[in-house]
Amino acid sequence: MVNSPHGGVLKDLIARDEPISAQLREETASLPNLVLTERQLCDLELITNGGFSPLEGFLNQKDYVNVVENLRLADGTLFPIPVNLDVSKEDIENLKIAPGARIALRDPRDDQALAIITVEDIYTPDRVKEAVNVFGADDPAHPSVAYLRNSVKEFYVGGKVQAIQAPAHFDYVALRYTPAELRAHFKKVAWRKVVAFQTRNPMHRAHRELTVRAARKRQANVLIHPVVGLTKPGDVDHYTRVRVYEAIMKKYPNGLGHLALLPLAMRMAGPREAVWHSIIRKNYGATHFIVGRDHAGPGKNSAGKDFYGPYDAQDLVIKYHDELQIEMVPFQQMTYLPSTDEYQPVDEVPKGVQTLDISGTELRKRLRTGAAIPDWFSYDEVVKVLRESYPPRNKQGFVLFLTGLHNSGKDTIARALQTVLHQQGGRSVSLLLGETVRQELSSELGFSAEDRHKNVQRIAYVAAELTRAGAAVVAAPIAPHERSREAAKQHVLQSGGAGGNFFLIHVATPLEHCESTDRKGLYARARAGEIKGFTGVDDVYENPDNADLTVDVTKQTIPEIVHSIILLLETNALL
Repeated sequence: MVNSPHGGVLKDLIARDEPISAQLREETASLPNLVLTERQLCDLELITNGGFSPLEGFLNQKDYVNVVENLRLADGTLFPIPVNLDVSKEDIENLKIAPGARIALRDPRDDQALAIITVEDIYTPDRVKEAVNVFGADDPAHPSVAYLRNSVKEFYVGGKVQAIQAPAHFDYVALRYTPAELRAHFKKVAWRKVVAFQTRNPMHRAHRELTVRAARKRQANVLIHPVVGLTKPGDVDHYTRVRVYEAIMKKYPNGLGHLALLPLAMRMAGPREAVWHSIIRKNYGATHFIVGRDHAGPGKNSAGKDFYGPYDAQDLVIKYHDELQIEMVPFQQMTYLPSTDEYQPVDEVPKGVQTLDISGTELRKRLRTGAAIPDWFSYDEVVKVLRESYPPRNKQGFVLFLTGLHNSGKDTIARALQTVLHQQGGRSVSLLLGETVRQELSSELGFSAEDRHKNVQRIAYVAAELTRAGAAVVAAPIAPHERSREAAKQHVLQSGGAGGNFFLIHVATPLEHCESTDRKGLYARARAGEIKGFTGVDDVYENPDNADLTVDVTKQTIPEIVHSIILLLETNALL
């Protein structure tokens, strides 16, 4: 029979609270409302459907501290990743969030009330400790550390939730199973052993061979259980990936495999994430779980080294085997043998036998250039889906994000770039100047740090929408704060699809030159106190240390600067 849930009881809050859901929905009319972020939405869905069992809400301070320090809830139950509801000081004041308060949690997509949280406590997390303990280092090269620094609000709210309804989904509805539904499916088709395979990438022949081999060795069936919530910035979008999974499922022996989607917001936390994934798959009924080499690893740290060792994840899952009660299946690296037209584990190939492999980098290059992808590596149906979703680089959109002081020359550079890119042809070109956006999209905003942040995020939203459609976008806000620039970059990378190509260009013209050539006299008015919060006068401009290109109109002419930016695009094969 399928596995028992973590903690012994599946916390299906949707089913538990269904008899009072109408009453809860009516109550929300008189409650303050908190609109969830995309990550919070993913977390809430897995709390209320039981995927995060034994959780019944967002972690209170005692649970949070224990999870961060000991990989356990306060009652001792193994749970390696903190699941938090972060709020701002403004949220606390406006919504009157306090212990005992009841807050309606709403879907950011359609404003539907999904649940009510009863607040247990409000606390300030130790972000550095959370980064070091959970992710291994307080290094912004880790996407979740960057998210922790730039997107997570300053306070956490703990409390149990009552479920009103599950979030609505309009894509791949037939493939979205709750833990209870998937367990019922396994029972219906008499699956007693289930090997779950976690992925956030497209699958190819090697993955099919790996999973089939793992299942046959254990006389089990295969659950392909890909993540379709938040993954690593720059990953292939889930729409494309699911079309790939649907194509490859037809290549499995009849009745061996099943595809179901997991609405998880990944943290890329390596070893801890592998334990978390094991708990989640156990809650969905799997008896076995494939743990990969460098499982859920985010890549390189700021020093150019891997965040985690290749087998750290497997070692940690083995350490907690008795508590997890799910059998770990080590990922076997597969390689192709042309002499026999088959895949074999690398460590089982006799010495001297020819093997063939294509790396992820090489695959992306072939997709970009249109070069052939051999059928021994992938299936024609899979390659067709990938080529449809990922056009060659010279057909993809991109964002040139120019940041600098007022009167630094960034607007002039931006207009010149628009002209040159129009001359190049092949794409529509959109210009998002700071002042224009202020007038058209952000006229109600002031110049506080938070309003500036909102303005930059609106620019990022528009830029991502345009570049996903293949446009070239030239954005030129002042964007004085690193937090805002990084959040804009992450939004474009995550939401821009194949056009999620983002280049930060620092127009580093010195303040003295900007001020001395300011024909509008804005600096003089700021110095006189007539304008408050003016960048460079009484608001600090944080120089970016990760710009793709730094330019200065006191050292280069506008044509020279524009040419250097065009060469940057050429170097990245976008022209």
